Amino acid sequence: MADEAHDYVIVGGGSAGCVLANRLSADPDRRVLLLEAGGSSQHLNVRIPAAFYKLFRTSRDWEYTTDAEPHLDGRSLYIPRGKMLGGSSAMNAMIYIRGHRHDYDGWASHGAAGWSADDVLPYFKRSEDNERGADTYHGTGGPLRVSDARSLNPLTERWVEAGKEAGLPYNPDFNAATQDGVGLYQLTQQRGRRWSVANAFLDPARRRRNLTVRSGAHVTHVTIARGRATGVEYTHRGRRHRVQAEGEVIVAAGAINTPQLLMLSGVGPADHLRGFDIEPIVDNPNVGSHLMDHPVTVLTWKTSARQTLDDAETTKELLRWLTSRRGLLTSNVAEGGGFVRTSTGLDAPDMQFHFAPGYFQNHGFTTYDGRGFTIAPTLVAPVNRGTLRLRSADPAVKPQILGQFMAARADVDAMVAGIDMAREIARSRPLAEVALEELHPGPDVSTREDLEGWIRAATELLYHPSCTARMGSPSDSVVSPELRVHGVERLRVADASVMPTVVRGNTNAPTIMIAEKAAEMIAG
Repeated sequence: MADEAHDYVIVGGGSAGCVLANRLSADPDRRVLLLEAGGSSQHLNVRIPAAFYKLFRTSRDWEYTTDAEPHLDGRSLYIPRGKMLGGSSAMNAMIYIRGHRHDYDGWASHGAAGWSADDVLPYFKRSEDNERGADTYHGTGGPLRVSDARSLNPLTERWVEAGKEAGLPYNPDFNAATQDGVGLYQLTQQRGRRWSVANAFLDPARRRRNLTVRSGAHVTHVTIARGRATGVEYTHRGRRHRVQAEGEVIVAAGAINTPQLLMLSGVGPADHLRGFDIEPIVDNPNVGSHLMDHPVTVLTWKTSARQTLDDAETTKELLRWLTSRRGLLTSNVAEGGGFVRTSTGLDAPDMQFHFAPGYFQNHGFTTYDGRGFTIAPTLVAPVNRGTLRLRSADPAVKPQILGQFMAARADVDAMVAGIDMAREIARSRPLAEVALEELHPGPDVSTREDLEGWIRAATELLYHPSCTARMGSPSDSVVSPELRVHGVERLRVADASVMPTVVRGNTNAPTIMIAEKAAEMIAG
C-alpha cells in the first residue's frame, strides 16, 4: 500500500527538478511531490561564489569517480555532483552558457524532433532575467538571474585583451548570434551571490499547498505495473516508503543517478540486469550508454599581478563580501573564456577556454604558495562515448562509470591544439607582461610526444556528464522527443541525461531549458 498519493512525483531536486516543481505546481489542482536525496543548500560555501570548490567531497557532493580510464594512464576521474536542493546548480561555477545552435539542430536532425535551436530558444528566454535586458536572444522577468561579474578581476581583462592580440575576435555575448571568440562569461548570480535553481524556482513555490518538498529522500525504485509507472519507493530517515503517482513519474536525478535508477527499476540492458537478479521489464541497452562529458587540461602560470584569487581567503575579503557583496569572493573563478575551432572545416567550435585569475589545479585541492593564473582548454565536441552500469543491486552502491576519454585520436589532436592556443594567448603582451613562469605543464613539456603524455597524465573532467538516457528513436535511445521512456507509460526523464549529444559549453542552462520544455509538455 502506498503511504501517500500525488499527481506528479519528481525524482531529484536539482537543476531540472526544481524547475519542474515550480512549473507543474503553478496549477493549484495538481498535487506535486519533489523528492531529493540530499539536504538543504543553505550554507555559506553555497552562497559565496568563489567557495564552490569547498563543497567538493563533502556531504553535499555525490562524489562520483570513473573506473580506471584506459587511455588516461589508468587514472580514475573525479565527478562532483550536487547532493542538495538545487543540485549541481548549488555547487557549480555559475557560468551561463547555452551551447551552439549546431548542437540543437543536430539533435533535431537525428531523431529529437522539436528540439532545434529555434525550438528551444523560447524556453531559455522564459527562465531568464538578464540584467542586460531583453532582446532577440535574451529574456527578462524570469526566475533565473543572469548577471555580469560584479567585481571583475583586472587579470581577466588582460585575458580578453590577450585573446584579441592573439587573433581571436572579441565576443560580448557567447549566447547570441555567434559563439566564436574571446570574452567574459555571464553568471547565474544576483548581486554578488549565487543564484541556484533552488533560489530561482523552488523558494518562490515552497508556500504552495499543492507542492510537497521532501529532502533526505533517496528514491530506490520506480514501481512499474503492466507497462505503466505507478509510483516510486524511497528511503527517508532509515525507513522505506512508497508513494503513488496518479499522473506521471518524472525522473530528474541527473546523468548518473537517472540511468542507475532506471536499471534498478528493470529498464536497461536485460542480460546486465539479470546478473544482479533484477527482472527486466524493458530490455534497452541504451540506458547508461553514450555517456559524454567535457575533458579539460589545466595550465597554470606564476604571475606578478596583485589581487588574484589566491588572496581571496582573508578576513578582509570575507567582510567585504558580507557587507557589500563585492570583492574577490564574488568571483566564479572561471571569469573569462572563449570558443575556438582547432581545425578548419568544423561546423562549430570544438574547444572552450576557461580563464581564472588565480591558481586552480586538481579541482582546487592542490594549493600554491604564490599568485597565479589559469587557462583551461576544454574539449566541447568530443568523439568518445562511455558507459554507466550497475555495480550492485543495492541503490546505495555507486554505479560503474567508464568514459573512455581520449580514446579517439581526433580528441587528442584537438586537445593538443587547444593547449598550443592557450600558450599562444599567454605569450601575447597583456598576459606576458605579468606571466613569470609556466607552472603546468611547464616549459619542459614542448614536443608533440611530451604533450600527448601530459594529456594522458593530467586530463580531468569539467563536471558535465550527459547523454546516458538520450532522446531519439526507440532503436537508439531511452526516451522519445516528448521525454517519455520507451516501453513504459507515464514515466519521463527530464535532465542532462536526455541530451542526444553534449552541448558545446557548460550544461546548467541547457538542463534548465530541458526542464522548462518538459514542464510544458507534461502540463499539456
